Amino acid sequence: MCGRFTQYYTWSEVHAFLSLLGAPQNLRPHYNIAPTDKVDVVRLDREGRRELVTMRWGLVPYFWKKTLKGVPATFNARAESVAEKPMFREAFKRRRCIIPASGFFEWTGGKGDKQPHLFTAADDSPILALAGLWEKWRDPATGEDVLSCTIIVTGASAWMTPYHDRMPVLLEPKDFDVWLDGSLGPEVLKPASEAALREWPISPRINRTGVGDDDPTIIEPLEHV
Repeated sequence: MCGRFTQYYTWSEVHAFLSLLGAPQNLRPHYNIAPTDKVDVVRLDREGRRELVTMRWGLVPYFWKKTLKGVPATFNARAESVAEKPMFREAFKRRRCIIPASGFFEWTGGKGDKQPHLFTAADDSPILALAGLWEKWRDPATGEDVLSCTIIVTGASAWMTPYHDRMPVLLEPKDFDVWLDGSLGPEVLKPASEAALREWPISPRINRTGVGDDDPTIIEPLEHV
């Protein structure tokens, strides 16, 4: 699974990496993103151009009839079932996105002794392109339109297995267009190459979210903390 991640790239970095349209944005860095937080998402606009928009992390399907608080944990979608599962099926067909991430977190160890680890691009790229889906849902109570997204996860690579048995699907630049326009099938939803990522342990302070727990020091290697 992918239950926490980071977005601390600059506008120039994400603009160049994902060929975005639009004027420069003043992006606020986030070092400890948790489900239901607002995140940056890249999707196609009506003219088929890539745009950066803000969405809720945790997909709300368009047909959802209950309250927003009643939505189940949909911040991840499993690659093996995403094309058929009712929660994600229509979004997989029609509303795909790329979620730019500076890195993501996983934990090792037992209960009460969990060690967090940060995973970033091994080639020093400031951005990982995570395969995602998005939806627009109208809150029946308020009439407000809510944009939301999910990260697709697959089985772990051999390199990743010591840390977790799942990992987010990482897209390569050659697949960006065909992923976003829906022409690429589920065959791309596979583990990243063994050399795609690097890792370092970080402070257990990441285990909390809230004021004071979203600053640059939280991602420093443990020996530097």
